[in-house]
Amino acid sequence: MSRWEPDVLPGYWQCTFALGPDPDGEGELEATLVRRGEPDPSARHAVLMVHGFTDYFFNTEIADHFAACGFEFYAIDLHKCGRSHRKGQTPHFTTDLARYDDELERALDVIAAESGARVLVCGHSAGGLVVSLWLDRLRSRRATARSGIGGLVLNAPWLDLQGHAILRTPPTSAVLMAMRRLRKHTVVRRPVGEGGYGSTLHRDFSGDFDYNLDWKPIGGFPVTFGWIHAIRRGQAKLHRGLDVGVPNLILRSDHSVREVADPDLIQRGDAVLEVAQIARWAGCIGNRTTIVPIADAKHDVFLSLPEPRRQAYVELDRWLEWYLSDAPGAPGATASPSEGNTALG
Repeated sequence: MSRWEPDVLPGYWQCTFALGPDPDGEGELEATLVRRGEPDPSARHAVLMVHGFTDYFFNTEIADHFAACGFEFYAIDLHKCGRSHRKGQTPHFTTDLARYDDELERALDVIAAESGARVLVCGHSAGGLVVSLWLDRLRSRRATARSGIGGLVLNAPWLDLQGHAILRTPPTSAVLMAMRRLRKHTVVRRPVGEGGYGSTLHRDFSGDFDYNLDWKPIGGFPVTFGWIHAIRRGQAKLHRGLDVGVPNLILRSDHSVREVADPDLIQRGDAVLEVAQIARWAGCIGNRTTIVPIADAKHDVFLSLPEPRRQAYVELDRWLEWYLSDAPGAPGATASPSEGNTALG
């Protein structure tokens, strides 16, 4: 039986999973599942949201939106992230993305115990990569249906390493491998200073949202050799082709912008990832993919300026209308709203 306690967000609850010793040697690991309101035992649909790097769950707007669409809402702060970070741990650090599988599957167990609802998994940025790899492993074990997962929504998933092409060459990968083994905690990229993408989000700077700046600092957390190598291994596997086993929606901005210090110059566009890479590799997620670019959206399309954010919800609702339908072609059948891998303008 899960032990729920009041969350830092009013009207939300949290429970903690003990995960045991960290294989990377940073103490005991815990993950935190967050729930909106009280559970509805008769609920037919639920959503499980998974954050990205330098992130945690705080966006109650999207939780309210899913609730209005008939979903029980859950989000997980993965180990070493947000609510789950413990003293002495490197924020978000892991050397193997598969280590998140246990806490994700335990979250599914809690949802199943509370309602048995069909689960829609949502992943943002690095979380989009994590959940895509996880669902591919579930499918390979023939456990997708048994886990109660019916669909996947990806919000600007991190499908390739941005930056100069030399960063994606085999010699660079070999260097990352060597450094991961010898100096896995060595920082390869330090946080940016004031300004940049983070300053377009928080209401104390140039954004609309309020959140804990210790858990999601404006300049981001340091990137280490061990962590970036885990990301590159995951991306390489995705590039060989995954099958998440369920229909999926991919939302992204329609263009990227170069991250600069002035937040006014990067309010419209993805300042974190190269959207052309998302477009290139989206077909490797699975066989029933709908891809929708959102004009002028930020990296997290649901933290964009009001008009692109509204459009992101419109496109989400369009897909959810199909997902929630009982008509032929609903989740579990053979076709999604757009058969195959399709980009919608």
